[in-house]
Amino acid sequence: MNLVYRGVIVVIGLLLLWQSIVVFFQLPPYILPTPLMVLETAYQHAGLLLTQFVPTFIETLLGLLLGTLLGCFAALCMALFRPISWGLLPILLISQAIPTFAIAPLLVIWLGYGLASKIMTTVIMLFFPIANAFYDGLTRTEASWLDLAKTMQATRWQTLWKIRIPAALPHLASGLRIATAIAPIGAIVGEWVGASRGLGFLMLNANARMQIDLMFAALFVLIIFSLSLYFLMDRLLTRCIYW
Repeated sequence: MNLVYRGVIVVIGLLLLWQSIVVFFQLPPYILPTPLMVLETAYQHAGLLLTQFVPTFIETLLGLLLGTLLGCFAALCMALFRPISWGLLPILLISQAIPTFAIAPLLVIWLGYGLASKIMTTVIMLFFPIANAFYDGLTRTEASWLDLAKTMQATRWQTLWKIRIPAALPHLASGLRIATAIAPIGAIVGEWVGASRGLGFLMLNANARMQIDLMFAALFVLIIFSLSLYFLMDRLLTRCIYW
């Protein structure tokens, strides 16, 4: 069965289970609204959801782009210059050891309530998986390929460009898939800490006003965006890194 059909069946099954739980336990809307109520709310507030989605969309894409560039640059530096790896690798580990919620308030203080703090929060979350995956690929090149390059008197940069980087791209693709899946989370975390717009800001306000149906509607928009971004990245990587 096609993957799309299986996904649709799973989603329908979860929605039916959700509806059954609400009906069976007679839960009030401020505890758990029905899927139909959430869809109706999404339709009624479509303009608001779209307006708040745009900043989250921009923060996610810019954070993903900058995180990818910085992660690849750090991986190349660590792979080419051993002294740099000794100092940079602990920084990578520290960036993941500190919870993002602990760093996000500081970023808001330093960078303000605009896009910059949310983009930086996203970059911090994505930096490690991309850098680690690409660095792992660069350091695991087939020894026979490197020996062949030496036999053909290839320079260090030729070996890097022609052999090591192409061999490491499948590893980088794995890191990019992980980064794409968590990129929207970074933007939402930044908006939860301090923002005046975005889906995270909308969810916080809806929760404070007990508009649980609106909060679920914003969450559904975020889920659809995250899944679409992931599958788009996966299709792009499959076409570009076909080997």
